[in-house]
Amino acid sequence: MSKPDTVIQNATWRGESHDLLLSGGAVLELRPSAGGQEYADAEIVDAKGMQLLPALIDVHTHLREPGFEWKETVATGLTAAAHGGFGTVMCMANTDPVNDCAAVTEQMLDKARAAFPQGGPRLFPIGALTMGLKGRELAPMGELRDAGCRAVSNDGLPVENSELFRRAVEYASDFGLTVIDHCEDPHMALGTGINEGVMSARLGLKGQPTVAESLQVARDILLAEYLNLPIHIAHVSCRESVELIRAAKERGVPVTAETCPHYLMFTEEAVEGYDTAAKVNPPLRPAEHVEVMRQALRDGVIDMLATDHAPHAAHEKEEPFSQAPNGISGFDTALSATMQLVDKGVLEMDHLIRAWTTAPAKAFGLPVNTFAPGDPADFVLYDREEFWVVSPGSMHSKGKNTPLSGQTMLGRTAALYVEGRRVV
Repeated sequence: MSKPDTVIQNATWRGESHDLLLSGGAVLELRPSAGGQEYADAEIVDAKGMQLLPALIDVHTHLREPGFEWKETVATGLTAAAHGGFGTVMCMANTDPVNDCAAVTEQMLDKARAAFPQGGPRLFPIGALTMGLKGRELAPMGELRDAGCRAVSNDGLPVENSELFRRAVEYASDFGLTVIDHCEDPHMALGTGINEGVMSARLGLKGQPTVAESLQVARDILLAEYLNLPIHIAHVSCRESVELIRAAKERGVPVTAETCPHYLMFTEEAVEGYDTAAKVNPPLRPAEHVEVMRQALRDGVIDMLATDHAPHAAHEKEEPFSQAPNGISGFDTALSATMQLVDKGVLEMDHLIRAWTTAPAKAFGLPVNTFAPGDPADFVLYDREEFWVVSPGSMHSKGKNTPLSGQTMLGRTAALYVEGRRVV
């Protein structure tokens, strides 16, 4: 075995103290700590008291640039991602101009390189499924793939035309791209930001029913099964969608799905008082749906987690509920929030690691660290004892819009390494 150039000593892995040996930006070995062990010529980092985790992967984010730099930029978004423990990020195409050509993809990647010239979180843009996200003409997927995209999506403007969507899935597969679909019937209370039910009635707001999501989930599953081609379903939020996905997987349909931390943590009650910080699309659901989502993640019916990081400027969220934009800023809080679910026994550590690392890597062909020899040395040192308050001052994203604002969190990223180099 070659000699390590860096050794992370005394980090906690699966409840025991371990040393992580690195060489040339890759994992050399993860071994139980042995007192008195010396590593000649290696940089030694004492990580005693730190939890060791593989760096997280986020397959659904909004970095806003180009076009909406007052909400977020590639630089600020990736900085927030790094402080949140994310080593790899995929960002959606709903920019201005839309990411429907190589020039926009390359601009995003140039901005990422400029922000972290020595190397930072990896960025993989998601190309537009249709030109301008208008749902009329397919985007040039080969060009987008060659420029650096790993997936394509129409994001928050779901394609209503099933024939066009079918052709998009076929076309994407020719270039090894996976289609990510925001499942929402475009005629059923599109983007209202509140669930149709008791809370929407109490507040006098038009709500969106769960069936608005699950109808489109059913369509996508039928197409994936008919074509035998993969489709990835974004931000699943309700029981009906989970039931459809579970049955599809039992039949061997090549469908994968994600949910977000907020669908595991909050119910529709969070929008009480017209709280726009909790306005998100799809909307937060009643408690029974939250428990179904938790079980689905534990079972692997929901493959992975994603933040759907959607930063907005403060003044935008200060509008009346019906006019305020949907979205939660998630990079800064995602790992702390899901670690709290582990601490409460809602999830196990294996669920967290699978949902944030191996499952997204498998679905989209992304680099991942399993701590096997040769894996990229992408990892987090996580301080499980740090108390911090979620506030504008403690968040690195430009977007401070989160229903966790003001809450005290236990545990936070102390360091992120990507390919063996400390980023934060």
